Amino acid sequence: MKPLERLQAKLAEDGLEALLVTDIANVRWLTGFTGSAGTVVAAPDRACFFTDGRYTIQAGEQVGPLMEVRTTTTEAPLAAQVAELAGQWGLSSIAFDGDAVTVNTYRQWTEKIPGVELKPVQDPCAVLRMVKTPEEVAKIRDACRLTDAAFQHVLRLIQPGVAEYDIHLEIEFFLKRQGAELAFDPIVVSGARSALPHGKASEKKLEIGDFVTMDFGAKLDGWCADLTRTVAVGRADDRMREVYGQVLEAQRAAIDALRDGANGKDVDTLAREVLARKDLARYFTHGLGHGLGTVVHDHGRLSQTADMRIECGQVWTVEPGVYIEGFGGVRIEDDVWVTEDRPVILNEAPKELLILP
Repeated sequence: MKPLERLQAKLAEDGLEALLVTDIANVRWLTGFTGSAGTVVAAPDRACFFTDGRYTIQAGEQVGPLMEVRTTTTEAPLAAQVAELAGQWGLSSIAFDGDAVTVNTYRQWTEKIPGVELKPVQDPCAVLRMVKTPEEVAKIRDACRLTDAAFQHVLRLIQPGVAEYDIHLEIEFFLKRQGAELAFDPIVVSGARSALPHGKASEKKLEIGDFVTMDFGAKLDGWCADLTRTVAVGRADDRMREVYGQVLEAQRAAIDALRDGANGKDVDTLAREVLARKDLARYFTHGLGHGLGTVVHDHGRLSQTADMRIECGQVWTVEPGVYIEGFGGVRIEDDVWVTEDRPVILNEAPKELLILP
């Protein structure tokens, strides 16, 4: 089933007359629209797309074959047109994602869409987006392949005297030159700075004995990849090898546990238990992973608070890390597809400790 058909079936199942979809990630998933301004009103048996004059032609090409397209104007803004549509469709209520709409917007809607009950609900699109179709997984795999290629390309820069920022720029140039977007701003940190999980690339130059952590991903045809690798410059002492080896063991154990019916909290706990064998769990300061799709941090988390069932078709990042102030850090991340048989790693970049050059 196509995304719109899946949503319409969900609306019918939940007894919702219509859903007002405003989150642009959901809009793109439903319609394929790549502009920055779009809204969908979906009912179990029909749908309508709204955008402004900047995107009328684009929407006609991308969305027109799927549903009716209407253009908002100053004289006929979105709320007024939704009110008109509700009258035409005979709607008495419209649901919306309560997490995506501000209080002020809700108040404006209640004033400008009279006679229609506006019902905040948990985003149905986010739940549906968690389970990918084989076609969607194939697109994520394509983004992963390009991300792997970027990693292999940038390894030639890992040598003393090269600045973190130069590596950051090379990753960005490579991905964009291949026709992709950045799924997020790349992270490149080295030496003691590699203990910063989300550190920004700086003018710090690589030195012998540094860890270098690189976290980046391609966004290709609207679908994201997310890869992290940590390498060593010139040499790695026993402590570096111990930390790296334990993070890798934790990641492998967590990936193997990421199966249909498992609980996200339990998978996170397993990774921490493996790290605790070397007294490293206290340095693991974030969740184990997150959902991946049309946005890099998609719906769903693997963490100590994530009481969530793992299901076939989901794609997760698995990214344990250890961050020790003054020493540095290690993070290893792959994108993992949950199948009926076993977890499938969509990346192919090597994970054994690389000592470069």
